Amino acid sequence: MTQRYVLAIDQGTTSTRAILFDQRARLTGVAQREHKQHYPRPGWMEQDALEIWRNVERVVPAALRDSGITLDQVAAVGIANQRETTVVWDRNTGTPIGRAIVWQDVRTEQLVERLRESAGAERIRELCGLPLATYFAAPRLRWLLDRTPGLRERAARGEVLFGTMETWLVWNLTGGADHGGHVTDVTNAGRTLLMNLSTLEWDEELLRFFDIPRAMLPEIQPSTGEFGTARRVLPGVRIAAALGDQHAALFGQTCFAPGETECTYGTGGFLLMNTGRELVRSEHGLLTTIGYQVGPEPVYALEGPIAVTGSLVQWLRDNIGLITSAPEIETLAGTVGDNGGCYLVPAFSGLYAPHWRSDARGLLIGLTSYITKGHIARAVLEATAWQTRDVVEAMNADSGLQAGALRVAGGMTSDNLLMQIIADVLDIPVMRPIVAETVSLGAAYAAGLAVGYWPDLEGLRHNWRVAAQWLPRMDPDLRAEEYDNWKRAVELTFGWLRPGKSVT
Repeated sequence: MTQRYVLAIDQGTTSTRAILFDQRARLTGVAQREHKQHYPRPGWMEQDALEIWRNVERVVPAALRDSGITLDQVAAVGIANQRETTVVWDRNTGTPIGRAIVWQDVRTEQLVERLRESAGAERIRELCGLPLATYFAAPRLRWLLDRTPGLRERAARGEVLFGTMETWLVWNLTGGADHGGHVTDVTNAGRTLLMNLSTLEWDEELLRFFDIPRAMLPEIQPSTGEFGTARRVLPGVRIAAALGDQHAALFGQTCFAPGETECTYGTGGFLLMNTGRELVRSEHGLLTTIGYQVGPEPVYALEGPIAVTGSLVQWLRDNIGLITSAPEIETLAGTVGDNGGCYLVPAFSGLYAPHWRSDARGLLIGLTSYITKGHIARAVLEATAWQTRDVVEAMNADSGLQAGALRVAGGMTSDNLLMQIIADVLDIPVMRPIVAETVSLGAAYAAGLAVGYWPDLEGLRHNWRVAAQWLPRMDPDLRAEEYDNWKRAVELTFGWLRPGKSVT
């Protein structure tokens, strides 16, 4: 019998990858291409959606060649994507209306401030589980409709379409202007501020509030199912899954039971806790979101995004010059046994979960003549650990559950000292799986599950194996004292950016 594989297209913020997995979740082929980032003004970040599509056309065949297989051996394809990045394009030509506006873009700050003062703003979190913020897609779409002559009228007639990156890729894969499918999944739709978190449908009240024509929106579907059959790049292959990247990581880490928690550490950190079939509305600064949907009912999750984790190490390297390469920080931090009383809060552009303080700015405190560069390096690593603790504490409080372990992935997990520090401050085991590509694996798992390549969720659990584990070994009294010091340092960052002032 011919061996078959599942393909994941992982469309990320900086690059697009195609990865093939076999039935034991082993990576058998991979190809990757970066795309250009455009910064036309301070705070603006854009990408060329056509460039990203062309990269998909290149990396998919390259991954097949790398794996040494033919198209007929691909059982299904799943897509994971950068969330909230906004694409608008002409239905008849496939030409984007300008560049895609990336999730990190903050051009909508003034619009969001105006919308917060509008009638109905207090209902947004209740309806969609998210706060009104520049982070999400709806303000960007509204900005485009307001700023592009004639766009709103064309959108109302269904002549232009909106989507996040998975919608754009599915549309192109299934035919593009020649009757391509216009669909999204619940995890991505749930990050727009336009989907009702209870009904899993576009919400009329939210559409009216943001003044978004319904005709331009894609059809919402579960994370696994019928996204169409590819007619381009992978002709005849079923597109069986789509998930936002962090939701794909939750799925790839097989966090299928309530309370199971994972974190992907990259430029920032993204923690998600499975809360099961219960929609938990956060009272502690977290985002209520869809974890994934397999079948008729969704699994909900709490999410806590951290703005600065890996980028703090880059800052220490590139801006401060304390290290010459990122891996050096582990060696430097290992020259001391503790932080020497030094704490670094990386609120470079405010704080995300659970504080949500845009007026906060970074702080390095506790400096004495005793402090060395080793202590500062240690404080950098501890900043990621304590920020993780802040989010996990909020998750436990909101959910009534207890994270019994933290499953981790991402580039920072190669730092063994950091992983030990995280285990120490959380007082739970930290586990890194053998397959580090958890986002891609989650997309593959969801697609394979939809076509029967893998039989059920329990079968996927058997594929999850621990590559490394760190157990807590910190004295409880010291942990409590250090956490109290961290919280005091965080509070000191609040209110630094005063209204009407600019700090760059």
